This record gives sequence, structure tokens and C-alpha cells, in this order.
Amino acid sequence: MIAGLIEGANGLIWSIPLIAGLLFVGLYFTIRTGLLQIRNLPDMIDQLKKGEVSPDGTSSFQSLMMSLAGRVGMGNIGGVATAIAFGGPGAVFWMWVSGFLGASTSFIECTLGQIYKEKDPDTGEYRGGPAFYFERAYKHKAPRLSLFYAILFSIVTILAMSFFLPGVQANGMASAIDNAWGIPTWVTAIALVILLGFIIIGGVKRIAHFAVLAVPVMAIAFVLVAIIVFFMNFEEIPRVFGLIFGSAFGVQPVFGAIIGLAIKWGVQRGIYSNEAGQGTGPHAAAAAEVSHPAKQGFAQSFSVYVDTLLVCTATAFIIISTGMFNTYTNENYPGADAVGDGDVVGSGIGDLSLQVEPGPGYVQQGLDAAFPGLGPTFIAITLAFFVFTTIVAYYYMAEVNLTYLTRKMKNRPLARVLQRVLQALVLISVFYGAVTTAGAAWGLGDIGVGSMAWLNVVGILFLQVPALKALKDYRQQKKQGLDPQFDPRELGINNAEFWEMRADGHTLQGRSGGELEDEGAAK
Repeated sequence: MIAGLIEGANGLIWSIPLIAGLLFVGLYFTIRTGLLQIRNLPDMIDQLKKGEVSPDGTSSFQSLMMSLAGRVGMGNIGGVATAIAFGGPGAVFWMWVSGFLGASTSFIECTLGQIYKEKDPDTGEYRGGPAFYFERAYKHKAPRLSLFYAILFSIVTILAMSFFLPGVQANGMASAIDNAWGIPTWVTAIALVILLGFIIIGGVKRIAHFAVLAVPVMAIAFVLVAIIVFFMNFEEIPRVFGLIFGSAFGVQPVFGAIIGLAIKWGVQRGIYSNEAGQGTGPHAAAAAEVSHPAKQGFAQSFSVYVDTLLVCTATAFIIISTGMFNTYTNENYPGADAVGDGDVVGSGIGDLSLQVEPGPGYVQQGLDAAFPGLGPTFIAITLAFFVFTTIVAYYYMAEVNLTYLTRKMKNRPLARVLQRVLQALVLISVFYGAVTTAGAAWGLGDIGVGSMAWLNVVGILFLQVPALKALKDYRQQKKQGLDPQFDPRELGINNAEFWEMRADGHTLQGRSGGELEDEGAAK
């Protein structure tokens, strides 16, 4: 019964309107921003090298790493594998499309996250995200509706980040470790819970520092191995791209019948991986110290490229070039007990056993074909890093939204108790996800991603104007040879109190007890 409810909710959320809507919104913002994915690529790279830093906010590079910590995870390995398993190799092409178009969507949402961020009165750290900009952007016109939508998004995000999504990550990690070393999933679950317990109580600073150390190492190592496989299978390149492009448009006879599934799974797993439009990126974006919101918008757009066009492509090449995949007609993700129940539409040249569950096993078998005896171990280690940083980022986003809901609560001890409850919920979700079936874990994860995406995409379509004004202002100042500075009042942007104070030369300094002091006025 529970499995049926999960499947029904998943099918309702990830229906054609959401798939088409994500592609349309990405295309729309690509046009409205004047193709910023290409036009502002130098700004994206420049911001990562020259981004500001302060005691209260993370640098743009740290913020990018925090964002990538959430983006680069199970979706980049297991997500790519399941997309190929149920959408064919053509799903990879639609992942690329969703990533390219999604970079513009990410710019809009992350720039909004910067515009409407605030300073936490207790910690002094910057906080922000969709809940903050949903409440503030039109607070002067529709305060009740804005507040309702913000609270709704916060509640959905807390549930998604603490209950629905961590289980998918933990399940993939435990499965990969079991495949590699035969360690029972419950052992991995206990170890993961203990390690996470030490990290998630440290706040945004510790999360940022941990991500800066872990994310580049794990991503670079994985991509380097994929490049080695690339050259080892150099003669397979034409066949790989022929399969991807041919099945994406129904040209390949074998996969032509499932072109609709290629689009569905490509977009669905694309947003699961790069999170463009889901509303997660703005949380990390708001934590950054920048002189202009558009700068962080560019940095977060670049993270979509890294995630989808680099890491996901590396995974796809390992799977397809070695031929270690099977594609099924069963549209819904099956659990381990259902593998092979659906008809096999096509298979790769690697003769992968039907008993290998779609997920990390595909990548492990692919690498094992290139490096006998090493593939399962390398993927297990890599996925352990990917998953760990992703779950840490999930907790951070859940905490930000809990802080949003409780920031005006006079009973601060109660707020701290709720924070402990949230931490416990994340750890319970991780343990359960690690020991449950893959089908149940992915089903819950898709519900979490889809619910957030629905609310955020609809919301930013109504709130896009401030982000577009910020982009225009940034480009005009750059054209004048200036380092862009932001004053929302000059652009007619309302309710951006943090930036108004900053433009006046004032700063807000948090005190214990939640009071705020205007340092500029005090002087």
C-alpha cells in the first residue's frame, strides 16, 4: 500500500506539465537573460577567482563548493545510471539540455537569494533562500499571500531535505560499499550516522570549510578516471555519441520507441543532479559575501555546468563506452526484487547481467571492465565522498528553512529543541535509507525534488524582475569599467533591507539574544 502511494504521488508530481515546464522555464530565462550561459561565462570564472570573503559570509568559491556539495551526489552516478536504464542513452542528451537551460534558471533563483538575504541575529551569518525571497519580494503588495507561500515552501523543503532526499544518498552509498566489499548495509548506516553527527552541529562555517576540502578532491579524481577510460576506449567515441544523439531523437531503431521516456528521465534525473530550479542553490548563494547579487548568480550558474556537463558526462561515458547497461520498458524505478521484470529494450556491448540493479552497480561494472578488480572499490570510495557532502548540504538547507520559520520565535530554547529534532530526523532518515530498498528510496527522493521544483519554478516566474534588473545593472557597470556595486533603491527593488543598509555604509551585527545593532548609526 505504501509503495503504491509513493508511486502514485511520484507519477502525479513528475507528470508532463513539470517536465515540459522545467524545459520551458529554462528556455524562457535563457532568452530573457540574453544567453548568459555563454555571454557571461568569463564573469562566472572571474567571480570564482576574485570573490569577496568576510567573517560573516563565505567566499564565492566556498559558496560554490557548498552548492556543489549538494548537487554532486548520488544523482551524478546512480541518477545517470537509472536515466540510461529507463530512458536509454538518449536520456544523457536531455540531461545536457536541462543543464544548459537550467543554468539561466539557476542564475535567476540564486540572484534572488542574494538580493533578499538577511543576517542571522544569533550567529551573524548570512541566511537566505526561496522562503526569504517569496516573503519579501512582494511584501509591500501582497503580504499575506507572500508569507503563506514562503511558509509553504519552507515546510516542503524541511521535509524534503530531512526526510525524502537523504535516504536516496545513503542507499546508493551503502549499496556501492556492499557491492565492493560485502559490508552489510546496516554497518554502513551506523558509520554514516556517527560521522554526520559530528558535522551537522557545526554550522555553516564548518560545512563550508568541509565542502571546500572534500568537493574538489572527489570531483577531480572521478573526472580524471573517466578521462583515462575515455582514452582507453577512444575508438568507442563515435559509437557512444551515436547512441546518445540517435536515441535522444528516436533515430536508433532499438531505442526509438522510448523517446518520450528519454526526455522524461533525462530532465527528471538532470534536475535531481544539477538542482537548477529546485530551489536548493539559493541557500548556498545567500551565504556568500559579494558586492553585487549577480556575481553569486553567475557562480551558481557555473556549478550547474560542473555538475551536469562535466561530472554526469563522465559517468555516462564510463557506462556507455564499456557497454555496461540494460534499458528496460518498465517506466517506474523497480526495487532490487523487480530487476528484470520489465522487457529489456536494449543492452550495451558489455553483456551486463540483468541481476545488476540500475544504479551505482552500472558504473562499478563499467570501471571494472576498464580496471579489473578496482572499479567497485573506486566507485564506493568516490560515492562515499559524494554522498556525505550532499547529506551535509541537505541538512544545511533544512536548517536554514527551520531558522526562517523560528527566527521570530520569542522562545529561543524551543527553537533550539526543534533544531535538535531536525538533526535527529536527518540521521534517522539516513539510517533507514541505507537499509531499505532502492525503489523506495528513489521514489521518496523524486517526490521531494519534484515538490520543491513545482513551488520554486512557479514562484520565480512571478519574482523574476528583481533578478533581471540586477543583471542589467551588473552589465552596465561592467561596461563602464567598474566593479559592480548594488543599491536596490536605484533599481526600484523593494524590501532588500540588507543591501539598503550596505549601500548606506551600515552593517548589521548580530548579538546574543537576537538584537540587531546598526553599527553605522552607532558611530
